[in-house]
Amino acid sequence: MDTSKLKSFAPAVRRKLHEAIGRKLDIVLAAQTPDLRTTYEKQVASLREKSEKSRKTLIEAAAYTWFNRLTALRYLDAQGWHPFNAKILMPGAPGETQPEILKMVNAGSIPDELKEPANHRRIIDLLNRNIPSQNPEQEAYRLLVLGACRFYHATLPSIFAKVDDETELLLPDDLLGDLSIAAGFRSEIQDSDCDDVEVIGWLYQFYISEEKDTVMARKSAVPTEDIPAVTQLFTPHWIVRYLVENSLGRLWLLNRPTSGLKAHMPYYIEGDAETDFLKITKTEEIKLVDPAVGSGHMLTYAFDLLYLIYEEEGYPASDIPGLILKHNLHGIEICPRAAQLAELALAFKARKKARRFFQPGVFTRPQITELQEIRFNGDELREYIKELKLGALFDQGVIKLLHQFEEAKNFGSLIQPCLDARSIADIRSAIETKDLGGQLFLRETHKKVLRVLGQAEALTQRYNVVVANPPYLDLGAMNAAMKNFVEDNYERTKQNTDASFIQVSRRLACKKGYIGLITQRSWMFLSRLEEFRA
Repeated sequence: MDTSKLKSFAPAVRRKLHEAIGRKLDIVLAAQTPDLRTTYEKQVASLREKSEKSRKTLIEAAAYTWFNRLTALRYLDAQGWHPFNAKILMPGAPGETQPEILKMVNAGSIPDELKEPANHRRIIDLLNRNIPSQNPEQEAYRLLVLGACRFYHATLPSIFAKVDDETELLLPDDLLGDLSIAAGFRSEIQDSDCDDVEVIGWLYQFYISEEKDTVMARKSAVPTEDIPAVTQLFTPHWIVRYLVENSLGRLWLLNRPTSGLKAHMPYYIEGDAETDFLKITKTEEIKLVDPAVGSGHMLTYAFDLLYLIYEEEGYPASDIPGLILKHNLHGIEICPRAAQLAELALAFKARKKARRFFQPGVFTRPQITELQEIRFNGDELREYIKELKLGALFDQGVIKLLHQFEEAKNFGSLIQPCLDARSIADIRSAIETKDLGGQLFLRETHKKVLRVLGQAEALTQRYNVVVANPPYLDLGAMNAAMKNFVEDNYERTKQNTDASFIQVSRRLACKKGYIGLITQRSWMFLSRLEEFRA
């Protein structure tokens, strides 16, 4: 893939998004129109509160949300996967400039999938000039883009949030002009760039590149919110193949010596013969995790190998993508934007193999766990335990676990849950079916408790294969909280997070499992890591 255009496009569109969303935020907060004062009163109030807390954080979050959504729509356009048979961002034919969906609606046809009661009539009135508007075609097209995003919420909820999400209000008005944020998605990304989902990872890598350079130039401790930008690096395809082929691929060849998988693995290295290896009786048993998944490149290639394995075992082709996502692949990540893209990339991988994959009843959501920071305020837990009569279940170990994810964005997969997988599963099973009745005030606490248990499960499961390009952060660059954490929990490898991730991977891998990591060389020879090497 030629990434030269993408390398300049992604940071440029990030800057443009920040500027355009900043202007749109000012308009929304002024709330001069009736809809902003009434229909979207709650969303405007939420945006005002977030803006007062940190305008920069709000704009950054909205920018990457819309970058991810437009990336998804551009990929769907290139693949021709829209069920309404019209491209959202791109023209329908060479030489045309108008987006195909706008041309279709201008001709008098709105697809059923985009016929939302609130916007359907307005789009028609705008295009027929029945209502006043400074730029009716531009406003109508913006509503069509929002309609497409709402339609895809059911299929891709991590990228496309629920209807009337406040982020919708920050989508810039101009999506048609040559200088609009959508223009670059049309001119700088070619359909051929979307032949493989690898384009998603490269776009993310280049999108955060300027932020990464800025943080690195400070030469100071890295704050929590900047850790993803500093530590994430998109892994080139040949390295991904080398790691996955010599872990997942080797595990399969040991269990199926007559397999033809080797012919598809150019980076596989024939090792010594083994007799004492992890036995796999059926493909669904294989569990592979990337504990620092980023935009998902390790998992998307593992998907390719697993597809060949299932195919070789005689599974129906239409069932294989869902089985892979349900049973085999897992990812853990601290950055919400990267987690979204990892999930998106896997969903697109599955759709490419199975035409019906996006249909209700067929779609299987990828198992990507975004570690969220969860805190319980004041007497919140005490009231929850009392009202649901959980005193006998919530001992000191459980209470400790519930507080272990307060710094999840800082520590990520370095967190070691204090309970084992069986204990966590038992607790979750006991409270999942609890009837909250009319106690609405307990609902948010209940959701938070279940979220902690879900995150803890991801970090206590045992996987057959662990593959990762782990984060690289030296002790001297760590913020105070992280430095204290690694000194308390990773004494032998505290000098750098990539060394600590070797310990993490050993903890996540089952007995006789495989680990494939990219690490710095220093852990192999530094005297202070001698004990760890042993």
